[in-house]
Amino acid sequence: MIERLRAWASALKRQLLALYIAARRPETPWYAKAAAVAVVTYAFSPIDLIPDFIPVLGLLDDVVLVPLGAWIAIRLVPDAVLCECRAEAERRLASGGRKPVSVAGAVLVAFAWLAVAAAIASWLLRRI
Repeated sequence: MIERLRAWASALKRQLLALYIAARRPETPWYAKAAAVAVVTYAFSPIDLIPDFIPVLGLLDDVVLVPLGAWIAIRLVPDAVLCECRAEAERRLASGGRKPVSVAGAVLVAFAWLAVAAAIASWLLRRI
């Protein structure tokens, strides 16, 4: 079971890298780029929207949201482009390349947390 999970995680990592590459290709349609950028930005962000230390919900984004978003984005990218991007992702991973880190994703998640904190603070102040 553990080996199957590792294989699944490795395949997801390859798919996300392929989407990262596809988002930078000029032959990828704008709507596929938008979906790929959204998924990759969040997936490669060093900060999770739902922190992993929260029981059950903390792993929800890693196990459900990211794969679902990747699946949707992959469906939007043309097959020929995706095939080339997967091959490029394989080459990068085989050569020991590291995955990109999304600073923009971290900033967006941080702003989301700040917005939630501000909304809770505002609600609490009105209640007091």
